[in-house]
Amino acid sequence: MDQTAEIIAQTRNWIKVTVIGCNFCPFAAREVKQNSVRYEVAYAGSAITARQAFLNECIRLDKDSSIGTTLLIFPDTYAVFADYLKLVRVAEEVIRRKGYEGVYQVAGFHPLYRFADALPDDAANYTNRSVYPMLHLLRESSIHKAITNYPNPEGIPARNIEFARQKGEAYMKLLRDSCL
Repeated sequence: MDQTAEIIAQTRNWIKVTVIGCNFCPFAAREVKQNSVRYEVAYAGSAITARQAFLNECIRLDKDSSIGTTLLIFPDTYAVFADYLKLVRVAEEVIRRKGYEGVYQVAGFHPLYRFADALPDDAANYTNRSVYPMLHLLRESSIHKAITNYPNPEGIPARNIEFARQKGEAYMKLLRDSCL
């Protein structure tokens, strides 16, 4: 298996085991079953190439309605979480500047993800800790459609945090690391 295929396989496994397995996103299983998740590995050597890779995925979603969502994976860059947060801000800026507000939304996942008010060893961080740094590009219309009939969608983050804390950091780390 080549490196890109392995990275995608590990990311798919993380989605299956952690995101779907822990029900962190109650809408993910449907997208996976419909095979509408695009996995793109970006070997971005600079912020400029990472920005372009993100913009390319926005353009791809514009052109291909069969793609429900994209995971843009950065396996060899953004190991430092602070640098990754800058990438998230750049992606959000691309959405604003290119007229994608209300069309697309970006969510972040990183192996060292840390909520602003959380300690580094808080198990809650594992709700967003992934196997690689990645940007999740979602269609706003799909989000609205998914949450319309879902009871209390606003409560999903709190429920996820409670679940992760009940399981504990060691369990959550083991679960995530088992995907590699």
